[in-house]
Amino acid sequence: MNRQNLAESASYLKYSFVSPQISTELLLSEGRTEELKGETSQKKTADVTGVSQSNRSSKDSGQNIWSLPPLLFLNKQKAIDLLYWRDIKQTGIVFGSFLLLLFSLTQFSVVSVVAYLALAALSATISFRIYKSVLQAVQKTDEGHPFKAYLELEISLSQDQIQKYTDYLQLYVNSAAKELRRLFLVQDLVDSLKFAVLMWLLTYVGALFNGLTLLIMAVVSMFTLPVVYFKHQAQIDQYLGLVRTHINTVVGKIQAKIPGAKRQTE
Repeated sequence: MNRQNLAESASYLKYSFVSPQISTELLLSEGRTEELKGETSQKKTADVTGVSQSNRSSKDSGQNIWSLPPLLFLNKQKAIDLLYWRDIKQTGIVFGSFLLLLFSLTQFSVVSVVAYLALAALSATISFRIYKSVLQAVQKTDEGHPFKAYLELEISLSQDQIQKYTDYLQLYVNSAAKELRRLFLVQDLVDSLKFAVLMWLLTYVGALFNGLTLLIMAVVSMFTLPVVYFKHQAQIDQYLGLVRTHINTVVGKIQAKIPGAKRQTE
């Protein structure tokens, strides 16, 4: 009996010391399983994030050309930089291109100018394409189409963009129509008289210059007057102030002598 009791107590002690080890191993295995699940979920999240970033980058690479500022698209700051010759090379190219186009129109018809420009552009692109093809054949490289980046550029207008430009055009047309109605129907006598004097002066200008000459003069003035004004702003403002004061004095005298010429107070 004593031996039997001793054997049972020994087995009891054995299992009592073994069971915590087994439970500890189970807990460790469960913890390892949780870690594996966590790593798997992190990998899935990273994959999803990578896919979304790649999709976003692909969308950005195929951006819409019309979402850029116009004239590749010119915004207000770039226009100011051009007119003030802050980048001499870029302004010179734009200014020279405008003058070349306008002088060409004075010598040839619009159809001829458009045809010659199209032939020049096609000659340049075809020559460059043939040159790159020959170069790739000699060097045994496969760089693809030389104008691939431009061919993949999206140039279609969306419905929202068309609606936006249409709204802008509608705003300008309505404003011009309202102003012309106000001037021609003499809502304000002084403004209508000023408009009549302006039209009378334009008859002499039209007799001396044609439309293209006036357009050339406007382009030259647009690229020269801002720089001149920036360099001599104080003197120009002084003379302009004197001229404005003199004109206001003359207009005031005319308003005093003509009945009904005074502005209506709102």
